[in-house]
Amino acid sequence: MTTHREPLDSVLETVGETPLVRVHAAPEEVPVYAKLESFNPGASVKDRIGKHMLASMLDDGTLPPGGTVVEPTAGNTGIGFAVAAGQLGVDAVFVVPERFSVEKQQLMRALGADVINTPSEDGMGGAVERAHELAAELDDAVVPQQFANPLNAEAHYETTAPEVFDALDGGVGAVVAGCGTGGTLMGMADYALERNPETHVVAVQPEGSTYGRLFGEDPEADEYKTEGIGTHDVATNELFDPEKVDDLKTIADEDTHAEMARLAREEGHLAASSSAANCLAAVEVAREIRDGDVDAPHDTVVTLFPDSSERYLSKGVYRSFEEWEG
Repeated sequence: MTTHREPLDSVLETVGETPLVRVHAAPEEVPVYAKLESFNPGASVKDRIGKHMLASMLDDGTLPPGGTVVEPTAGNTGIGFAVAAGQLGVDAVFVVPERFSVEKQQLMRALGADVINTPSEDGMGGAVERAHELAAELDDAVVPQQFANPLNAEAHYETTAPEVFDALDGGVGAVVAGCGTGGTLMGMADYALERNPETHVVAVQPEGSTYGRLFGEDPEADEYKTEGIGTHDVATNELFDPEKVDDLKTIADEDTHAEMARLAREEGHLAASSSAANCLAAVEVAREIRDGDVDAPHDTVVTLFPDSSERYLSKGVYRSFEEWEG
């Protein structure tokens, strides 16, 4: 981002150190702060894992120099990996379910990656299976597997969380983040809980997602339009540890759609659906802390805005709810 005062040698040096900005819809007594991850060079939070995971895998020999990464992804991880791969001298192939953002797939190709689509009805599970098949067919190819690789969470433990805690002088009462792969939430939760075991940790998913199964619930899987933080198959999300999570907030697509519009109109954030869902959940947590329904060590809530709405304009995110394509 623009805090750098000296010329930099590589775009990878611009990953991280994103702004932390107050959400004005939150109660004054318990402020909510959002980490604006669209300020990364690939315009999403996934730049962090692209840089950290690929560099770590090259360092330990898991990924040979000049090798190929093959990753199942909804898009942003592919862009983050592609940015890093191009600078680190490795090739990239991404397996993307058809229904996900066309803009993301175009950007992955622009960054030099190959993109292979799988049927939408096969979900991320189908993309994962196809990625492993492709890797087996190529020489020096590995599947970083963001859904299962501890380096995903480690990236946020080592970068995202320390940035937040430094900015707030350690005064973090609650961490609120989308479920997704579990990497962002788990990395931040681990860092926060080490510093104060009473930190309130909240996961966020769209209505129709089935993360509730990890909490003893029996939710019915249904379609949802909010991208990147839900699942219909919790078995693929090996990083997610429900023991570290105090609450699971489920946000309806219609509420998320309205919040995307409000964030743009009232607060100047061109934030996408996962950001809007995170924001709604974080403001709800702040009100619970204010009202005494939740105990937290500090009267402060932190969340993330993972990417920008510009990546989803073709899907009608700012048109009517009925016109918004999931």
